[in-house]
Formats: sequence, structure tokens, C-alpha cells
Amino acid sequence: MMTGRLILAIISTLIEEAALIVIVLWGLPQLGIRIPLPGLVALVVAWGAFSIFIYRMGSRALRKKPMPGLLTMIGSRGKAASPLVPEGFVRIKGELWEAKSLSGKIRTREEIMVVGQDGLKLIVRKGSDDLKATK
Repeated sequence: MMTGRLILAIISTLIEEAALIVIVLWGLPQLGIRIPLPGLVALVVAWGAFSIFIYRMGSRALRKKPMPGLLTMIGSRGKAASPLVPEGFVRIKGELWEAKSLSGKIRTREEIMVVGQDGLKLIVRKGSDDLKATK
């Protein structure tokens, strides 16, 4: 199903490519620069591929659910992106956050769980610690 955004992207890409063709066939020859037809075709194909790439990246970004705030991070799970000794970086839902460990040293790629916040810094503990606490 075509959305309004997709139709707009197609129309704008066609306008951009038409402008590119006008520049190559009319504007550049005015300056004494001639690009052969295969070069023009390559430019149009490259511009089309670039437009598709940008559309897909933009669509992915628009589909991503916004994170309303740090308080909603409490209880989230992720992995350490760097060693936490006791501070470092963690990756949660694809985003990199500065964090401080309550569980001592946490190694890279070890599972973590967010238990609080301190300003913009997350307070985390090892993901396996909560299993020990419930036993």
C-alpha cells in the first residue's frame, strides 16, 4: 500500500533527477563541460539509489518508538558496551548510554538491568543479580 510519504518521496526524486538531467545537458555545456550519455545515466542511477537509501533510513527512524524519558528505562535490560569499572557505557534498545554499576565490575557484552538514574547517567547492575535476589 502506497503512503502519502512514499508518493511524495517518488515525486521529489523524479524532480531532483529532472533537475540533474537539465544541469548536465544544458548547464554544464554552457560552462564548456560535457558529460557523455553513459555518465549521465550513471549519475541518474546513483542519485536514484541514494534516494532509495535515504528513504529507507528515514522510514526506519520514523518507525522507531520514542523513549519518553529516563524513568521509563528502569527495568530495561541491555548489555555493557564497555567495561563498567564502575562507570562505562551500556547499550539498551540499540542506544548507547553512560552508566554506573552497582554490581562492581561488569565486563563488555555482559547483560545488565537498569535500576535507577543519576542525572543523565543510568544506574545498572548485572542482569543475573536479579535472579540471585529472587531465590
